[in-house]
Amino acid sequence: MEITADSTIYDLLKAKPESAEVLFKFGMGCVGCAIARGETIREAAMVHGIPLEELVAALGIKA
Repeated sequence: MEITADSTIYDLLKAKPESAEVLFKFGMGCVGCAIARGETIREAAMVHGIPLEELVAALGIKA
């Protein structure tokens, strides 16, 4: 499964557990958040006020 900005945080963390550290650096506590199962990376970036381009680059995924 390819992880993109439209994948859920849950899928990201399942596929790339090391991404948790990147999320924490951006101030996102997604690892323990119940919303992570259904929220996309794109949605999380918007809610947290993080530029999507910066986040996907740091995560090494496609926008």
